[in-house]
Amino acid sequence: MDFLNVILTSLLSVLALFVIAKIMGHKQMAQLDFFDYISGITVGSIAAELATELEEPWKPLTALVIYGGISVLLSLITHHFPKSRKFINGSPTILMDNGKLYRQNLKKANLDLSEFMVLCRERGYFDLNDIQTAIFEHDGKLTVLPVSQKRPATPADMGLNPPAEHIGTEVIMDGRILDENLKRMGLNSQWLDKQLKAQGYHSAKDIFLGVCDQNQKLSLFAITDEKSSRRSG
Repeated sequence: MDFLNVILTSLLSVLALFVIAKIMGHKQMAQLDFFDYISGITVGSIAAELATELEEPWKPLTALVIYGGISVLLSLITHHFPKSRKFINGSPTILMDNGKLYRQNLKKANLDLSEFMVLCRERGYFDLNDIQTAIFEHDGKLTVLPVSQKRPATPADMGLNPPAEHIGTEVIMDGRILDENLKRMGLNSQWLDKQLKAQGYHSAKDIFLGVCDQNQKLSLFAITDEKSSRRSG
């Protein structure tokens, strides 16, 4: 009888884990934020306990549902309230810019210089002089903008000396205007509204992502109907 109970609780554990994984969505390890990573480990541990719990399997099952529900809830919160993303998921940290290393930001990211150098080499940069900007993303990945002369197009080989480039700033995300980013660039909602109208959009609600560069060039990516795209494909 105990052997049969183990089989039944194991099947229940697999089923519960499958359903919760479907609800939480699939992410690659590199895409997991801190809470997702911890939650994934905990959910796996609880599922293993559920597989061998013969007397009161409802207890680990309840804990499994709670952890999965919290992950889904946080995902919904960060989607509908963009300002909460900085608190829940963390924010990108500039580690190097224009030839300067930011010691305090390295400490904030819990990185020492040797670890930073390893991340740079993993990205293919063995000489820090080739890096214009290095940003430590909230998921633990390093994003690098090379100096203009070292871009893949190799303008240095052609005897060119293009001006330095800078990373664009998000001003619209998920149909919401990021007022703080606009203000930081010396812009306002009136300027943004004119740009939207000039590109044929009624409002920011039509835009999935809007990025503005240092020259005030606005790149817009409209919200599309994924279902209709799949049907047409």
